[in-house]
Amino acid sequence: MTATTTPVHSAAGTQPASAGPYHPTDLLLAVEHVEQALTREPGSPAARALVDAGVAFLFRTDELAEGLDELFGGVSQYPWRPLTDSDDVIAFSPVGTVVFDDSAPDAAESALRGLLLAWASGDDVIVRTARPQWWRTVEDLLRAPGFPLPALRTAEPGESFPDAVVVDVPPLPAVGGATTDADVDARRFRLDCTSGWAQGLSRREYLPGTTLAQARAAAADGLDGRVAARLRYLVERARRAPYYQGLDLPRVTERADLQRLPILDKADLEQHSLPTSTDLNSGDRPSGEVLRSGATAGTPRYIVYSRADWTNMIREAIPVLYALGLRPGDRVINTLFGGELYGGLVTSQNELSRMPVETYTVGGRANADHILMLVRSFDANAVLGMPSLLLPVLRASKAAFPELRIEKVLYGGSPMMETDKQWLRDELGAKVVASILAANDGAQLGYQCSEMSGTLHHVCDDYNLIEVVDEQGGPLPDGEVGELLVTSLQKLEGPLIRYRIGDIGRIYEHSCGCGLSGRVLEYLGRSDGQIKAHAQTMLYGDVVAELAAFEVSEVQIEIASRDRHESIVIRTESTRPLDPAEVKAHLESKFKLLGGQQEWEEDELLFHFAVECLGEGELPRHPVSGKVRGVIDRRVES
Repeated sequence: MTATTTPVHSAAGTQPASAGPYHPTDLLLAVEHVEQALTREPGSPAARALVDAGVAFLFRTDELAEGLDELFGGVSQYPWRPLTDSDDVIAFSPVGTVVFDDSAPDAAESALRGLLLAWASGDDVIVRTARPQWWRTVEDLLRAPGFPLPALRTAEPGESFPDAVVVDVPPLPAVGGATTDADVDARRFRLDCTSGWAQGLSRREYLPGTTLAQARAAAADGLDGRVAARLRYLVERARRAPYYQGLDLPRVTERADLQRLPILDKADLEQHSLPTSTDLNSGDRPSGEVLRSGATAGTPRYIVYSRADWTNMIREAIPVLYALGLRPGDRVINTLFGGELYGGLVTSQNELSRMPVETYTVGGRANADHILMLVRSFDANAVLGMPSLLLPVLRASKAAFPELRIEKVLYGGSPMMETDKQWLRDELGAKVVASILAANDGAQLGYQCSEMSGTLHHVCDDYNLIEVVDEQGGPLPDGEVGELLVTSLQKLEGPLIRYRIGDIGRIYEHSCGCGLSGRVLEYLGRSDGQIKAHAQTMLYGDVVAELAAFEVSEVQIEIASRDRHESIVIRTESTRPLDPAEVKAHLESKFKLLGGQQEWEEDELLFHFAVECLGEGELPRHPVSGKVRGVIDRRVES
């Protein structure tokens, strides 16, 4: 007898069975819909069909999500699993069509477990059963919200399918004897997700010598589909938060729907984040890590990462650290600062501790004695830190020990001047000097491989999706400079959707010497680096570029205004003595805002421009982040 085909339904009508590739997050969203239906309408015929069959406990979304996360080594990274002990990946793919049997009176539970995990793996499913109508009810429930799911067919018991894989699903493992407690049964299902039969629903291919970035680039034609699936999952999970409930988010189907979602401005984030508000919290059981953000300027806020979010961040960060130049066996001095919940030290220590490297986490303010002891006693060959704190320490270390060598210098938190990079290469013999862009709000945004320099960075579209928009939020073409919006695709607690992070840059397609082709970000600094005074405008980044010839390491611009008086003071840090008059004259010749004579009116000074040249390390650092504020606008603070 031939198989009877069950219609494949969706909210928009019939969906072809070949609508894949499929993503396990869509299965989780379908299960969540059923879970909500069981709670909302427990007496409905469909709900009673699940309850009477004793399978309602299988529709516990959070338990299933944890089980799939363990099954795939990261449900949000699917279809790849990056390895921590090497820069390789495991690739997952469906086995094709799998067959489950629902022939015994109590077999529905086993067959339904098989269906859920097979669909999560992207497999089409055939169920041999004498009760096709019951399976039609289950399928209708799962397909009702319209998320893409593989095919399901029912067939007569005993029917043969030579091209399919027949899977015998064993009973759930016993936990402390027989029990009917739904919580315990759901936990048993979560544990069963990693059993041998469940792993057999996917093909696993180890790809030696293939990095996560290379695997994703090779599957670039599937990027839009992956991003769309992550967006669907993010938006549906965001609906749990009161802030997003109030916005009535539109339904996301494809990647282009991103632009239909509202922009999250920094003021809104601050208003609705801890400690002011819990509007961005889902209400789920607390887990994970909380980080302080907004530490350098403005009021601190606190960013919540659930345990799953935190794990995703680490899984995505380790391949980035490999791409920056770390290798197994490296000995890394971690000089990033923590304190008061600031995230640099906490995140980096968690990432490095999972890699096959030896790490020396200084914790407090690093000094030359720390560096020299670790190099001499432990043969440390790499250092990680923020330029404003790291460079003065390395120069002091070099002065105390001229033979000092550091092979790899990885930095983040602020840009590094090209003259400083050259000093690291010339004086310390650094073979790798590479930048990582990251933020406490959403972790890593971009990174530099060995072939990149300046402010150019590879982007992490599968993790943090970046848009470039104008001041009104309209999308800008590739290559145009604008404000950056960040959507954190794998951070589900305190979701960040189209967050105006406060940076500017431009994105364009680039074929890199490392072999990767795709979008890259030219990072151009903070959006508050646009300095307007005296009816003129200049960019902080342009000032920094003009001062490169003076070998400065840090630049700070302070603007003030009182009544009709306006003033700009530019302060520099450099390892060599600078003549303020010479620097001032150079800047006046380059910037219309600063040029010409200072303006007076009836012996009253209306506009004043001054330059202060300081030694390295003399500008104040923020006590929490260690950063130097690039622009201080006293007009905003007054």
